[in-house]
Amino acid sequence: MTSLSTFTFSFLLLTFSSSFSFFYAFAAGTIGVNYGRVANNLPAPSEVVSLLKSHGINRVKLYDTDSDVLTALAGSSINVVVALPNELLSSVAADQSFADSWVKGNISQHFPQTKIEAIAVGNEVFVDPKNTTPFLVPAMKNVHNSLVKFNLSSIKISSPIALSALQSSYPASAGSFKTELIGPVIKPMLDFLRQTGSYLMINAYPFFAYAANADVISLDYALLKENQGVVDSGNGLKYNSLLEAQLDAVHAAMSAIQYNDVKMVVTETGWPSLGDEDEIGAGEANAASYNGNLVKRVLTGNGTPLRPQEPLNVYLFALFNENEKPGPTSERNYGLFYPNQKRVYDVPFTLEQLGNGQSMPVNKSNSPAPSVQSGGDVSTTSSVGQTWCVANGNAGAEKLQAGLDYACGEGGADCRPIQNGSTCYNPNTVEAHASYAFNSYYQKKARAAGTCDFGGAAYVVTQQPSKYLSNNLFTTLTCD
Repeated sequence: MTSLSTFTFSFLLLTFSSSFSFFYAFAAGTIGVNYGRVANNLPAPSEVVSLLKSHGINRVKLYDTDSDVLTALAGSSINVVVALPNELLSSVAADQSFADSWVKGNISQHFPQTKIEAIAVGNEVFVDPKNTTPFLVPAMKNVHNSLVKFNLSSIKISSPIALSALQSSYPASAGSFKTELIGPVIKPMLDFLRQTGSYLMINAYPFFAYAANADVISLDYALLKENQGVVDSGNGLKYNSLLEAQLDAVHAAMSAIQYNDVKMVVTETGWPSLGDEDEIGAGEANAASYNGNLVKRVLTGNGTPLRPQEPLNVYLFALFNENEKPGPTSERNYGLFYPNQKRVYDVPFTLEQLGNGQSMPVNKSNSPAPSVQSGGDVSTTSSVGQTWCVANGNAGAEKLQAGLDYACGEGGADCRPIQNGSTCYNPNTVEAHASYAFNSYYQKKARAAGTCDFGGAAYVVTQQPSKYLSNNLFTTLTCD
């Protein structure tokens, strides 16, 4: 999560080596937890280690190399991912001796007593407002060189990226990276990961997608609960959870640039137990359901639909509620535990707990779980006070296509019905598809001012669209 400080916990299913390569040896995945410390009321590191061990948590992810924390973890058999913060990227990238000093002072003095298995170089660098992206890969290479120099090459190097690095994520099979990132950083980074036998770190939050698109995304689908699933119109694969679709969008993006052999680890995912009024879906029951169902899915399942043979390996966000985190209420309420070490809600952490039949909490939200539906469907909406967003046929095909791409991509419109073979695919014209997507986006945004423009490619109408549109375009908008 952008600007989130975390650490991870997981369960070891079998004995494994200190190399991160053990992740890919087993059919089932592993669970870890992010240990964030942006708070003034957390227990001492030694108490945290005892808490982890008491719950069978054997993997943690940190966002720094705090000496007190790493010392407390020494001899615990807990596997640790540490981090080099974004603010050091430029110095590490520019000076190999600086990288050597950092590794010597922060890694060598703790390894192997503390089982450091990976270093996250930066965190969600592509969205860092300080524009540290150009320094990322050079910094990764210099840290790796230092590890080799000090005989620590078993420690892997990677860098967590957010889903915002994708240009397109729907359907999952059409996943692609942002064009401006591919040449300068994505390909060089994936080359480095391939050459060093490392893996891509991904931070993925279905909560964000659901909260922004609750009118078109099923809550059950987002929470990994039983649901009808979503069929990918591009490859016919069925997805039973939003998280798996998000991860396969990244897999597809890597395959599109010929890096389908690079593995992936989910370094952050979670669901807040409390949020502001406008943070749709935030709540204790939903958080318990998401994390509980995810743990069960990881420990007893296989991979994603696109890569079924590769287990899911996940670090949950986060260990504690952190009371000094800035931002909306949700930012301070992702924890699995309160600072007093009591659970926020019950979640099974081991296969044994799952085997004892610990049930997954049900959704007790006051809001009903919406079903996946057409965001552009106006056929069941009263026309009293209603407005619609339609394509401006005079804007030209290029402008319409650009607006369509935005609405279905970053804009989050529900464009499934206009995919080839779906119910609203015909008439197969840019204008018809754009009108559907524009209206889906407009309705999702509660018809707010400025949400029906698309650079002049759309305009608002106050009467039934059939009065303005021809060529069966109204049929496309309503899917009747």
